[in-house]
Amino acid sequence: MAGIARLGLVRRLHAAAIGFLERLAFAAPLATRVVVGFTFMHTGWGKLHNFQRTVEFFTSLGIPFPAANAGFVSTLELVGGVLLIAGLGTRLFAAALSGSMVVALLTADKQAFLASWSSTSETTPTDVASFTMLLFLLWLALLGPGKASLDHLVFRLTGGRNTGASRAVVTGTADPAKQG
Repeated sequence: MAGIARLGLVRRLHAAAIGFLERLAFAAPLATRVVVGFTFMHTGWGKLHNFQRTVEFFTSLGIPFPAANAGFVSTLELVGGVLLIAGLGTRLFAAALSGSMVVALLTADKQAFLASWSSTSETTPTDVASFTMLLFLLWLALLGPGKASLDHLVFRLTGGRNTGASRAVVTGTADPAKQG
């Protein structure tokens, strides 16, 4: 009998803990958006304010049309970073910035990234900033901005009149019962 009572207590505690954590679920995408967005906002600002140096760096990497690409990437990082912080156009900008990180991994960070996979390396892949940013960006692109975002607010203000696919873009689920 005592074992059954303890099992009931464990279940209630488990349910209370899960309920508490579910109420805090908004914090993970919010924190991710703010940290990643802040990082990109600053790198974009730096690239724009040192534009010639950015063009020279892109040229040294063999990136085609270095001036045009430097302008595009700088603007994408600055604007995309600000909008990630706000949670507006999150999936779109996370996907676009992911592409930029893939280019960084194939060019500027290629040697460090490949070396990080070696069993003799003192670093790991997550020590390569562009790889870590790529992981966070893919998470945001796939799971969405969360409830503490302008994307979610726009969705709510428009009455959520979207298809399941577009509803999933904002809320992270196509199931109307799981939206808040």
